[in-house]
Amino acid sequence: MQDHYSFTNEGLNERIDKFITDKITDASRSQIQSWIKAGLVTVNDSSVKANYKLQPEDKIEITIPEPEVIDAKPEDINIEIIYEDQDVVVVNKPQGMVVHPSIGHSSGTLVNALLYHTKDLSGINGKIRPGIVHRIDKDTSGLLMVAKNDVAHEKLSEQLKDKKAQREYIALVHGLIHHDKGTIDAPIGRDSGNRKKYAVVDNGKPSVTHFEVIERFNKFTLIKLILETGRTHQIRVHMNYIEHPLAGDPIYGPRKTIKGNGQFLHAETLGFTHPTTGKEMKFSSAIPEIFKETLEILRKQ
Repeated sequence: MQDHYSFTNEGLNERIDKFITDKITDASRSQIQSWIKAGLVTVNDSSVKANYKLQPEDKIEITIPEPEVIDAKPEDINIEIIYEDQDVVVVNKPQGMVVHPSIGHSSGTLVNALLYHTKDLSGINGKIRPGIVHRIDKDTSGLLMVAKNDVAHEKLSEQLKDKKAQREYIALVHGLIHHDKGTIDAPIGRDSGNRKKYAVVDNGKPSVTHFEVIERFNKFTLIKLILETGRTHQIRVHMNYIEHPLAGDPIYGPRKTIKGNGQFLHAETLGFTHPTTGKEMKFSSAIPEIFKETLEILRKQ
């Protein structure tokens, strides 16, 4: 059954989308803007745009559509939940798990597991990506934040967009990086020679990665990386661009590399401001066993 709201405006020159966001607190502003665009919001019986400025005595009618049914099916898959409350889930994704369903990966994903363990996930990203605020690659392990409602989703997304969320990675790369710190500021876009890959290109999206050397080995370097932006394959592309590709990377790395379960890349630290309480949250997770074992072998060499 659809919900229906009626309001009479008493103020002056307030945007209609902001007015409704303040009235219906469990809906996000972007969600409300989509209702307005779909004609589900009227002012004095007429459709308006999201930037319409309200006048005193305006009559606002809102018809909230029924939520879409999520297509991805719940699956009883064991996942490591680091933290959970009514707004947010922080999960430690294992290497080899796809984040959300797609062509060729209709089941066994993190979303399938989340739908089994927690019924409430935001719907902003549609039926196959409920709750997913940001992603990491299949063969990258580590921490992800997941939104349980649309308001939390929007606020967490804004933190990523405004570069206020903290995301730190640990990676093993080919070659010796001789300077202790560095920043890679190079735009990333689709590789013109291979649409499945990304590359540093002139017309790409601004992309910034900071790195710091943790430990040097004979032919490899262990580094910490801090993402300022979050482009697809950003770390993998940037490290390949400076000729220090990730060890084990089947797409951007050399053929002769360390055997593992894909690239040696782990999302170790995740920090954000809680979307409801405003509390600063910070989480860390240890690198996978195969990563630890590989480092021990390199140290012995």
